[in-house]
Amino acid sequence: MSAAVKSADHVALGAAIRELREERGLSQEELGFRAGLHRNYVGGCERGEINLSFSVMLQLVKGLETNLSQLVQRYEVARG
Repeated sequence: MSAAVKSADHVALGAAIRELREERGLSQEELGFRAGLHRNYVGGCERGEINLSFSVMLQLVKGLETNLSQLVQRYEVARG
């Protein structure tokens, strides 16, 4: 896993994922289990180190029991 991405947009999306996860009282491991992703991958997403595909975003929102529009809304707030 490369730590090269980390653009402001990726960091903001990661912050939105982390915020939703923490609001639901989930660990990275639990979110990973629910989304079918490894916990280390979830951590990379939250740190903005991974360029998320649409498929992965859908897996994450399923694991978070939310929808894509809610994730994007949180991203927009985090992005400022």
